[in-house]
Amino acid sequence: MTTASKTQTAEMTPLRRTFRWAVLRQSLLVMVVVGTLLNLINQGDALMAWVGVDWIKFGLTYCVPFFVSLYGAYSANRAFSS
Repeated sequence: MTTASKTQTAEMTPLRRTFRWAVLRQSLLVMVVVGTLLNLINQGDALMAWVGVDWIKFGLTYCVPFFVSLYGAYSANRAFSS
């Protein structure tokens, strides 16, 4: 990272730094890994049989780790800027 890009990143608000591609990519990775594990734990038998899957819970199980990861990044960025 060049000095100019470090300065630009430091001047960004915590919210803008949270929604940079690197942070979003990391949150998406967390979503896929944690969401898949949680879905296998919570609905594994229904998923294997493709019967009785609660698709709303299935989707929310992926959304929660994504938003928790984003919130963690935002909190760290906010603390960093203080």
